[in-house]
Amino acid sequence: MWCLELLLPLLLFISDASCQWNVWLPRDISAMTNSCVVIPCTFMYPSGIRPSRGIHGIWYFGQPYPQLFPPVVFKSRTDVVHESYKGRTKLLGDLHQRNCTLLINNIGTEHSGRYYFRADLGGANIYTYPDFTELKVLDQPNIDVPEEIVSDESLELTCYAPDNCPDMTPEIQWMYTDYLPDPEFSTDLVEESNTAVLSNTLTFTPRPMHNGQLLGCRVYYPNTTLAYERLISLDVKYAPRSVWVNASSEVMEGSSVTLHCEVDSNPPARIAWMFGDQELLWDTASNVSLMLDDVTPANEGIYTCVGDNGYGIMNTSLYLAVKYPPHEPVVNDSITVVEGTTLALHCSTQGSPAPTLTWLKDGQLVGTITADELSVLTIVEITPQGDGQYRCLAENEHGRASSSLNITVEYAPVLLEESKCTVVREGVQCVCMATGNPEPTIEFYLPDLNITINETDGRYNFYMHTDGHTSTGMIKLREKGERVENGSPAVNVHCSISNAYGRESILLELQQEKKYMMAVIVGTIGGVAVIAFIIAAVRYVGHNNKKENGNPRQDVVLENPALYYSAVKKDKQNLRKKVLKTELLGSKFNSILEETTVRFPYKSPLKQKNKKHKPQ
Repeated sequence: MWCLELLLPLLLFISDASCQWNVWLPRDISAMTNSCVVIPCTFMYPSGIRPSRGIHGIWYFGQPYPQLFPPVVFKSRTDVVHESYKGRTKLLGDLHQRNCTLLINNIGTEHSGRYYFRADLGGANIYTYPDFTELKVLDQPNIDVPEEIVSDESLELTCYAPDNCPDMTPEIQWMYTDYLPDPEFSTDLVEESNTAVLSNTLTFTPRPMHNGQLLGCRVYYPNTTLAYERLISLDVKYAPRSVWVNASSEVMEGSSVTLHCEVDSNPPARIAWMFGDQELLWDTASNVSLMLDDVTPANEGIYTCVGDNGYGIMNTSLYLAVKYPPHEPVVNDSITVVEGTTLALHCSTQGSPAPTLTWLKDGQLVGTITADELSVLTIVEITPQGDGQYRCLAENEHGRASSSLNITVEYAPVLLEESKCTVVREGVQCVCMATGNPEPTIEFYLPDLNITINETDGRYNFYMHTDGHTSTGMIKLREKGERVENGSPAVNVHCSISNAYGRESILLELQQEKKYMMAVIVGTIGGVAVIAFIIAAVRYVGHNNKKENGNPRQDVVLENPALYYSAVKKDKQNLRKKVLKTELLGSKFNSILEETTVRFPYKSPLKQKNKKHKPQ
């Protein structure tokens, strides 16, 4: 209030100079509810006016014009005032000293508004000054909060309390500051336009953790029950400090998956899901979810969630693995190669997890099992046995797939051991068998006759048959030829085999046919047995006759010659029957042996392959 004492002499000096209707009072003033307020006021009037009955004053609320009947706050002539101001107002200034300062006690929020002063100098010299004071009655203190609070930057918060009541001086306290890092407090009194404001400033450095937390300012008047509080919530801006996404995961091909991303930042960040350099989805929010339907192996890879709110940027990535059974392997095309060629068979596929690759030939394992997406089977100097189907089998825990190729090996003809000449009943039968690719061509050559027999020559019952890569040729020589010392026919037959890769000629070996040989052996043994049996029988009969009749050369008395002859004849007949029976038995044994040989013949390769094709 000391400022008013300095201001009045200055105002009086100015008034003498201006000599006009003027008033000086604060444009704005504030007070706490249930406290008091002093409105400083100084007025001037023209110097030519001489108040005859003294100077009076009136304070109006809301309106300066009496004809509008504004509420009377204070009137110096009488105590008639508006009922809301009864007993509350008092003029502190001396109107004769041009001091119109007003005191209002026990004010409430309903008293907030404009206050006008009217000077009454008597007669027509009554003037309401248009200037006014705007009174604000507060039920809580003011806190000055910066428009933007940024994390890790120093922050000042100031709490204000009006100090315009001469009987009470306020004090200020900050509340809920225990969690603040190193808070500092400072107090100040600001006077402006004859009003006073007490302030207390809190200084600290906020962190992201302080966002949304409460701070309070408490104003109280000592030795009274008057206390006022105001709470604020800190809005601390900070860059994204964490980006949370799903853990890296595995999904099956064809299924659906949702990728979640949450970003801790203030204000909320612009969240974007990236796949490589491609932005799949974005939104300004605290969390964003990316839906992937019917995933394929092309969806496998690194997904990155990026959060950017203007104060900073942060990202986190995850790996999405798509599991699927092996795709159909890609293998070489079927090929034809020459014997001795070295081959490299490639098999490649894709699968997740990586499949095992197995090479099979005609169902049998070849090579090694490879746990990779590429397998190379190397065949060094392939042989005819390498001819066949090769299959690459790809397997993992989710399924299997395979692809096949055929390798055809071409090679020079090879004579088979079944090739030979055999003595049969009709003569000599010669068979020549060979394998090769292309199928060998077979010719027979008889050097003794200088004759070449092939499929263009129908002599000697030439027969040719091809089964796969095996060719069989056969001729029959009806003449058994000359006999050599061991009794076998003399045969001189050459077999010639050929194809695009070679030619070979060989003399065929002569062999006795097993059935024919067996019959000869058995027949011979049977004949010898019959002869031995006949000799034994004859000797047996003779020996019996000697016992019964004595020595026939001695003198023998035949009592009945006819009866003796009859007995001898009967014995001879019996002997002949036994010999005949033995011969029949040997003959029947030979028949049975031949029949058995016919039913279960010796199965040579030639007869097995040509059993359905009889020579012409």
